[in-house]
Amino acid sequence: MKKIFALVFIISIIFAVPVTAETKNTAERLEYMNLQWWEKYQDEHLMQNLLKLYEKNYDLKNAELKVKENEQVVKMQFANELPHLSLAGDLSRDLRGPYQQYGNMSITPYSQYNYLLPLTAGYEVDIWGTNRLRTKSVKQQLEIAKQAERAVYIAMTSDFASNYFNLIKADEFLNLQEEIIRTQEDIVSKTADKYNIGLCSINELLAEQRILTALKEEKNIHIKTREILINSMRVYLADSGGDIKRSACESLRVMKNIPSEYSTDIISNRPDFLQKEADIKRIGFDVKAAKREFLPKFIIYGQIGLNAYHLDTLFNSASQLFNAGVMPSVDLFSGGRKTAFLRLKKLEYLEGLNNYQKTILEGIKEVNSALADYKTALGNYNESLSRLELQGKTYTLAQDKYDIGSASDLEVLYAKEAYLNVKKEEVSNKINTLISTISLYKATGGVDLYKMNENL
Repeated sequence: MKKIFALVFIISIIFAVPVTAETKNTAERLEYMNLQWWEKYQDEHLMQNLLKLYEKNYDLKNAELKVKENEQVVKMQFANELPHLSLAGDLSRDLRGPYQQYGNMSITPYSQYNYLLPLTAGYEVDIWGTNRLRTKSVKQQLEIAKQAERAVYIAMTSDFASNYFNLIKADEFLNLQEEIIRTQEDIVSKTADKYNIGLCSINELLAEQRILTALKEEKNIHIKTREILINSMRVYLADSGGDIKRSACESLRVMKNIPSEYSTDIISNRPDFLQKEADIKRIGFDVKAAKREFLPKFIIYGQIGLNAYHLDTLFNSASQLFNAGVMPSVDLFSGGRKTAFLRLKKLEYLEGLNNYQKTILEGIKEVNSALADYKTALGNYNESLSRLELQGKTYTLAQDKYDIGSASDLEVLYAKEAYLNVKKEEVSNKINTLISTISLYKATGGVDLYKMNENL
């Protein structure tokens, strides 16, 4: 009967609480990429590079590992809610000395072995829910890690896309700069011809030559910028020598009609906001757990096994060992440690509230700044389009005048050079507008800006 009771007791303790595990599959992590948003740029090469980034980027891999590490921490904490079962065997030899007296009975010197094989179980009955609160606290820490992972995804994709468009700008700048240099070389050649026949001074020729050298210096800067961007993007893609496929600047689509105003509720999607929110919940659970540390604890314990002094009797019924009981415990004096710990958690909670409010303000500031940057960039881009159109008309007019003999070939070259310089400004404003939409996307916490407009 004792054996049956002991077996039921041990099994009931072991299966007192079910085990749970945190899981997150690859599809859920792919959602962090928000590919539906990036498809709105209508750039096939950008999408291909982002998928490659998802597969190979080391920062994204480390962020995923950090979440998995926190999942194991949750499991470790959850184990404190479960019973503990252990097997600790012991083999000893007693060597008793002479003159052992028990009343009128004396025991002569002897020696013997002691074989002990106990299976020990213990379970702290969580009457006050202290261990459950600690597990909830650790789960909030896991939520913080998940939001940190999401923040890495948003930052990596946004930074990579910005570099991608800047690389396209560097390509276009280099093409335009080479065209400007060829035009300036023609200007220098024509000016030299004028100087040779005495139609201009040496100072005019030297001035044009100086402009040519400055243009070549600027070309070298564009080459350097392009190489730096390529090397940086290779690090993102974990590819030390691969080619970065990209589109031409003319094929890029500038997104317009993005809403000019947002509700302040938009910051509730930002990872840092959700992290601070989870941190407040975490500390709140810690405060409750600290309060319940003042209450008594109740531990159910039990032991079943074998205890014998001779190996041949180890498995006899007389060698069976069993004990069970409930052990209440309470700290009568701890030197003020528990009180200090409770005060510490309360102060951390106040600090968390302050950080939460600060995060709200910073989030609103970043969204407003990104929105202002987008408005300015889009306005400048529209103005540069108008200016490019006007400069194109001027260039065409100079060609027409040359055709009828009322303008020199130098005037046509100057008009062409001016048009190419305005074209560079238009390209710069176009790329800046695209990057400003990325900054706004990042500031809002990876929100599809068009969908947010529909919800307002």
